[in-house]
Order: sequence, then C-alpha cells, then structure tokens
Amino acid sequence: MSPLPPAIFLMGPTASGKTGVAVELAQTLPLEIISVDSALVYRDMNIGTAKPDAATLARAPHHLIDVIDPTEAYSAAAFRRDALALMADITARGKIPLLVGGTMLYFKALKEGLSDLPVACPAVRAELETEIARHGIAHLHHQLAEIDAETAARLSPNDTQRIGRALEIYRLTGTPMSVLFKQQTENAALPYHITSLALIPSDRSVLHQRIAARFTQMMRQGLIEELRGLRQKYPLHPELPAMRCVGYRQAWQFLDGQISEAQLIETGIIATRQLAKRQLTWLRSMPENVTINCLSDNLTQQVREASHL
Repeated sequence: MSPLPPAIFLMGPTASGKTGVAVELAQTLPLEIISVDSALVYRDMNIGTAKPDAATLARAPHHLIDVIDPTEAYSAAAFRRDALALMADITARGKIPLLVGGTMLYFKALKEGLSDLPVACPAVRAELETEIARHGIAHLHHQLAEIDAETAARLSPNDTQRIGRALEIYRLTGTPMSVLFKQQTENAALPYHITSLALIPSDRSVLHQRIAARFTQMMRQGLIEELRGLRQKYPLHPELPAMRCVGYRQAWQFLDGQISEAQLIETGIIATRQLAKRQLTWLRSMPENVTINCLSDNLTQQVREASHL
C-alpha cells in the first residue's frame, strides 16, 4: 500500500462517457469530482460545453465549473493552482479527489508542473543571431554540446530555433536547460498515489456517431440561441479563448452570416472529431494510463475495479 493519499485521474476524449461514470461513482463512494475541462470553467456556456445540468450537479457537485466569465482567460497554471488546493482540501476531509475531463494539457500541468524557464531576452537573442550569421548554427550547436550535452544530443544540429533557445536559457541563468527541466519535474511531484484511467473506444466509428448525435442534440437544445444571449450579455469577440471553443466558433460564424446552419452542424461535428483525435493522441502517449474501453456495457464497474475502490 502506498503511504500517499489516493487520487484518481479519469481521462478520455469528448463523448466517451466520463461525466456519467464520475457521477455514478460519486453517488456511492467517498469521492469529490474536480472538472478538468477548459470549457466548463466558463459561466453561462452550458449547451455547447455539454455542462452537467443542475440536477446532475446537485447529485454530484463538480469543482472548477463556472469559475470565470467568458470574457476572461483561465490558464494551465491557474488550473494547477486551483486543483492542488482542492485536492488538499478534499483529502483533508477524508475523501478521494476524482479528476475528470478531457483537457490533457491541464492533466499534464498538474502531473509535471510548469516551466519556470526565463522569458525571451531580446538582447541575448540579438547576440545569438549575430553569432549564427557570423559562424553558422553548427558552431552554436558545438557550444551547446560543451555546456549541455544532453540537450545538444536530442536536437538536430540544424535546429536554429531550439539551439538558440537552449543557449539563451544558459546565458540568462547559468544553468543548462536539461538541469532546469529535471529540477522542474522533481519539484512537481504530486503528494498523491495517482491512478490514471483512460477511456478509449475500441471502435472509433462509434465514438464518431456519438459525437454527431451529441452535436445535433446541442443544436436542438438551443446552441445558437445560447450564443446569441452570450453576445448580448458580455462584450465578446471571436478571438477570445471562450469563443474559440468547438461549437461556439462555428455558431459565431453562423450568426455573422458566414456559414449556413447546415454548415454549422457539419463543421462543428468535424471539429469535435478532430478534438477527439487530438485527445486520443495525448492519451496514447501516456504509458502510465490504465486503458478501459469506453464502449463497454459495464463501464462504471470497470472504472471502479481499475481504481481499486
């Protein structure tokens, strides 16, 4: 048994059934749900984000839902700060944090920490560009190999941008970039015994069918009307992170007369499938995950058994 308190990460692509499983588990187990979703943080964006309804949230409250207005930004750093505070509070009350969602960058930030590398320095950049012009990038790669052999070995000798950045970091901090990365990882270690579960479909075509059905349902529920109301309530513009969310971006184009309703549905479904594909790519790159077929009939039971609950 681990001496660390437990925490569960329940990850999966959109429409994989994560929320339903989490809500079922929270009914009978000492769990509290923390949402790991960059769209659910926005107030008043309910239909297009597939936010759990009021009745569901009454049965199984979710942390980190409805925390900011659509005009505001919420970063991976803000998520990490808020999630760590919530996990500590949940654990102190004798419960288990269940982190559920599909924003893989947030999971990565929580598990690995965030880089404290220095921001770009124009003066040092100018120095390096002068050296490249005078001596060539191979000369700088050789310099890098002398002070940070590990980083130099993983970079192409012709990778001007990354070689320049690695040397810039060394000149600003006096510490090789590879050492800073190791320190970052060590400092980021979470004080929890984490069980990472990935809901992955055995047949992607079925997931695509679910995505199409869900997007069509969002349209019936009033996605266009929801966005129209948001535009009246808040000073929105299409470049805000909230308005770049899948579904809202296409609905905005429709309201501006750029596409038809049929095109909204078609492009919205395609964009959601592309999102799911990116999420699955992230999940497959995480070897620590326990994979569960999200199309299983007894999905909740499988998740419970894999979580050792």
